[in-house]
Amino acid sequence: MTGVVGSGKGGGADRRRITRALSAAEQAIGAVKGARSVAERLALAAKASELLSAVWQLPPAQRLMYHHGDRLVDVDPASTPGFDGGRGEAERFIDVSSGEIARFMGLLYANGVHGSQRRLLIVLQGMDASGKGGIVRHVFRQGDPMGIHYHGFGAPTKEELAHDFLWRVRRELPRPGWVAVFDRSHYEDIVMPHVYGTVPEKTWRARYDVVNEFERSLAADGCSIIKIFLTISRENQRRRFLDRLDDPTKLWKFDVSDLDARDRWDDYMAAWQEVFERTSTSFAPWFVVPADNRWYSRAVVSELLRTTFTTMNLTWPGLNCDPDEARRRLAAS
Repeated sequence: MTGVVGSGKGGGADRRRITRALSAAEQAIGAVKGARSVAERLALAAKASELLSAVWQLPPAQRLMYHHGDRLVDVDPASTPGFDGGRGEAERFIDVSSGEIARFMGLLYANGVHGSQRRLLIVLQGMDASGKGGIVRHVFRQGDPMGIHYHGFGAPTKEELAHDFLWRVRRELPRPGWVAVFDRSHYEDIVMPHVYGTVPEKTWRARYDVVNEFERSLAADGCSIIKIFLTISRENQRRRFLDRLDDPTKLWKFDVSDLDARDRWDDYMAAWQEVFERTSTSFAPWFVVPADNRWYSRAVVSELLRTTFTTMNLTWPGLNCDPDEARRRLAAS
C-alpha cells in the first residue's frame, strides 16, 4: 500500500496509452472467438488479460496491498493510485474486463463440475456508503449468475448467536467452481465488539487467530481469497447519505444506525487498522482501495479479480465420454 497518497491522474499522453492498451485488448479478445484449439484460446485470453493490465502503472495487487506498518489514516480516499485515466477510461476498462471475468467464471465453473476444488471468495468491507453493492453490479455485470453467490451479512440473528461466530460464514462459502461475494463478513464479529464492547475483549481478540486459521485452511483446500477494504472520506460519506435522503427510491438504504457508526469514525478506523495488522497474510492479504471515486474502486476490484483468475492456470476440461459413440447416437436419434 506504499505510495497510495496522491491522485495518480496523468495527462493526455497517459490517457492515450490507456486507450491504446484497451483497443489492443479488445482485438485480442475478438481473436479468441476464432481460435480453433483450447490451447490457442487460452493463450489469446492470457494475452488479452496482459494488455488490460497494461493500463495500470503498477498493478493494484502490488500498489494497494496492505503491508505491515502502513496506516489506514494515511490513505487519500480521493486518490487513484496506479491509474492515470479518468472516469471514461475506467468505465471502458471495466466493461472490457467484465467480459473477460465472465469468461474466467465459466472456466472456473466448468472445472468445478469436473471435480476441481478451485473456487474464489471475495470479502468486501468498508464504512457505510463506500460502494460495496455497486462494485458487485458493475464488476460482475456480464457474468453468469449460475457461478456466483452473493451474501450480505447483517447483525447476527438469535439462531446465529447460538453458534460460534464462523457458523453463519461457513454456510455461505463458495462451492467448487463458484465465486462467492461477501458484503461484510466474519470481520464484523471482530470490529463491532472492538468498537462497541458487545463481547469481552478476550473473546474478540481470540478471533484473530481463529480467522487466520480458517482462511489458511480455505486457501489450502483450493479457495482463493481476495479481501478488500473500501476507504472513503467523511465528507464523501456525508454527501452520499444526503443523496439517499433526497432520493425517495434510496430511502430504504438509510438507517439511523449509519449515523451512530459515523459518530465513531475514529474508533472504526482504529479497529480496522488492527484487523489489517493481525489478519493480512500471504494466503489472504488485505487490499485498501480508495473509494471516493467509485469508477476507480470498481476498476481496481475488476483488475484484482481478473488477475486472480489468471493465476489459477485453469484449462477447459475435456470430454468425459467417447466422442465417436456420442456422434453415432446423435445421428441415429
